[in-house]
Amino acid sequence: MNTRRLAFAVLPVVAAAGLGGLGSRNAPSTYARLDKPGWAPPAAAFGPVWTALYAAIAVAGWRVHAASPRARRLHLAQLALNAAWPGVFFGAREKRASVAVIATLDAVLAAEIATLRREDPVAAALLTPYLAWTGFATALNASVSEPADSPAQR
Repeated sequence: MNTRRLAFAVLPVVAAAGLGGLGSRNAPSTYARLDKPGWAPPAAAFGPVWTALYAAIAVAGWRVHAASPRARRLHLAQLALNAAWPGVFFGAREKRASVAVIATLDAVLAAEIATLRREDPVAAALLTPYLAWTGFATALNASVSEPADSPAQR
């Protein structure tokens, strides 16, 4: 077994999920308090969605390891942005900054998928649902607001 390839596939995903989890410790209570649009998913949807996405990202990472240096850099960059977003949105409660982080994640992920379409279409396909979800999350992030009586609004 190729341990470097396995490490490239798994460790960044575990790090992103772990760091994201630290940054979103107060996510359930914060999400419940937000003024959300009617199309916002229930809080219970996020765990199963992210579990499936992280599994697909890890499998894609296995394949990306054999791709170009550009694809590998983009893969690691989008995972770093993935790890950063929860801390900005839920931890710091900085809506504008969190929109910037997630929009940058979308752009980097789209660039990775475009690169992989030429190099490894299977890896590109594995990452496409992730881009769809982050695009949806970007729209949700931009549309939510803190209730008028919350500390973040004072």
